[in-house]
Amino acid sequence: MASALGALLLFGGALAPAATADTVREREWYLDRMQAPEMWKVSTGKGITVALLDTGVNPTAPELTGKVLRGKNFVEPERGAHQDKNGHGTGMAMLIAGNGLNGQGVKGLAPDARVLPLTVFGSSKESGINSVSALVEAIRYAAESDAQIISMSLGFEDYSLESDEREAIQQAVDHAVQRGKLLLASAGNSGAEGNDAEYPAASLGVAGIAAVNEMAAAAKFSVSGPQVALAAPGDEIQVPCGTDNKSYCNSGGTSQATAIASASAALIWSMHPDWTGNQVLRVLMNTAARPTEGEVPSRYIGYGTVRPRMAVLGDPGDPGPADVNPLVAARAAASPSPAASAPGGTAPGGTATRAEQPTAAPAAAGASGGKAIGTGVWITAGAALVAAVAVGAILLLRRRNTAGRGAPFAP
Repeated sequence: MASALGALLLFGGALAPAATADTVREREWYLDRMQAPEMWKVSTGKGITVALLDTGVNPTAPELTGKVLRGKNFVEPERGAHQDKNGHGTGMAMLIAGNGLNGQGVKGLAPDARVLPLTVFGSSKESGINSVSALVEAIRYAAESDAQIISMSLGFEDYSLESDEREAIQQAVDHAVQRGKLLLASAGNSGAEGNDAEYPAASLGVAGIAAVNEMAAAAKFSVSGPQVALAAPGDEIQVPCGTDNKSYCNSGGTSQATAIASASAALIWSMHPDWTGNQVLRVLMNTAARPTEGEVPSRYIGYGTVRPRMAVLGDPGDPGPADVNPLVAARAAASPSPAASAPGGTAPGGTATRAEQPTAAPAAAGASGGKAIGTGVWITAGAALVAAVAVGAILLLRRRNTAGRGAPFAP
């Protein structure tokens, strides 16, 4: 079982106060780079529900009015899923489906999608660290729900897990994939320090999501390795500063990238409601901006940076078989071993060293029982630090270094 981490949670995404000279919308650089306004003329994610496994979601946040379903709390059932102690889950929900408040708030990439909040974090010192069992239960619950996409901006570092815990996560993932769901999870933010593989991103069948910056390069904080399937914008991303939902901060992490990748999938799936998660994932992979150098998949951005516009505004191509997960198929093709060819095997934990990076390479969570995840900011379960974030204080463990790694972003 997980060893105790104490009162600390490791959270994905460093927060820094945003400039006040412009609107929030003007700071959402990735929406323009991805040609979101053009895509919204065709698809807004309507009809798609994203199950968000996180800290809960505050449905009273102005950007989320009418978008948040009831959900469920797997740590403190009596609190429900509509309380968010520190704002992480609410911020991720906004990146997926926020209405933008006429440019004054966060605009989600799939503004007409709905969010099913599934809480896997507690609110107190005693319950503030989530458990593998909560994650597993939430994945299985999402698999039986009407949600098409399971978005997990969290992770458990490989070394902190027992083999039976990895297997329990894998079995839950297998069940969700068999139910036609698309699962995406943060690759992790320890790329510059440790570069530890994390679960469920490293679980076979889950799309591990890395982060890229505005310069089209994979971020140094983003974990690299064979578990990375795709990348998405994850640096200098606007989210609420804590829980007040009135001020906004720049943030960075694979948590944000996972939310944006999930919204990308929602845009495509909304146009093809008869597809399965396997088919949506295959189209995301086939239309991604490939690495400019090295092999594909890359250890840093996988099959490339998501470009939903290629499928939304153009020809999505052949989605392939409905019942074959492309990541499982790719693993089987790469290795003849039975463990590699069948769902239920765990992804290799091998990761790249800094010397292996082409130029400069490419979560939020903790585990109940205390598994810590590689992320950018430490947030205690104590109310004092939560309150500090809410008023815009900087809880910056380290400033992300995002020097290039030759990963193209969608033109």
